[in-house]
Amino acid sequence: MIHTPAPADSVIGAPAATLAARPVILPTPERGDDLQVRVTAPRGGEGLPVVLFSHGFGFSMDAYGPLTDFWAAHGFVVIQPTHLDSVSLGLAPTDPRGPQIWRHRIQDLVTTVDNLEFVIAAVPDLPTRVDRGRIAVAGHSYGATTASALLGARVLAPAGDASEDFTDSRIRAGVLLSLAGLAGDDLTPIATQLFPFMNPSFEHFSAPALITAGDADQSPLSTRGPDWWEDAYVYSPGNKDLLTLFGADHAQGGIHAYGTVPQSDSENPATVALVQRTTTAYLRTVLGVDETSWHAAQQELASQPAGGRITIK
Repeated sequence: MIHTPAPADSVIGAPAATLAARPVILPTPERGDDLQVRVTAPRGGEGLPVVLFSHGFGFSMDAYGPLTDFWAAHGFVVIQPTHLDSVSLGLAPTDPRGPQIWRHRIQDLVTTVDNLEFVIAAVPDLPTRVDRGRIAVAGHSYGATTASALLGARVLAPAGDASEDFTDSRIRAGVLLSLAGLAGDDLTPIATQLFPFMNPSFEHFSAPALITAGDADQSPLSTRGPDWWEDAYVYSPGNKDLLTLFGADHAQGGIHAYGTVPQSDSENPATVALVQRTTTAYLRTVLGVDETSWHAAQQELASQPAGGRITIK
């Protein structure tokens, strides 16, 4: 059978075959459980950028395939740690690490970058094809909160300290999906009680980032409406872009898994496709793959605005 390559896409390029390795084990005795990561990469290509992805609460390195596989097929090396809150690890509610899992999550990302050579060596021939100077961080929900710390967001009292800076200069930009907003009077009592770390400051969040938010995402954690998910865009300095997804809730169409039973009426393959396409275009431009991709994606969505809109500051 003759294989016909997929045609090049004017916005995000052509998809390619990928390879994956999991679990790659990073010894972390201070963590209590060794860190497990998954790495997915294109079979071919040179100078490949890296995207480090932090999963949402309870998920693992094996979730979010609709996004991470798509990114890998379009030229990125995607690395996914499994955080301690993953149900796959089965931590007991009384585990003493519980109150500090938000810190462990941030450290998981740092540890992964610290051990990048070891991680990418798990995929044959990959080390010679990676550009270590082009790294972005991404995440969904709790993972977006985790990822934002490496871009300059801070955690205020009672869990954190406004002076504690987690910024990692090796990270060039971010893609933050369903990133929680400000706390104070904007949190519900249950959120204040259970999630004291959910008190961010975006004052020092100056790194470039694309923030995605569903305009039907009414969170049980916030007393406000779906605009709460836009706070990082509104209140942070620097180069920020916002993708507002029409009719989407927290799952943003179902980016967390393939072929699952819908968990809400707003799960929508078209929304997933929009998130895939726009985030890929953004990453291509912000990581220097193609300087025209993000502008082209903006024009494309502006001409066909049924699914969402892009706002830039």
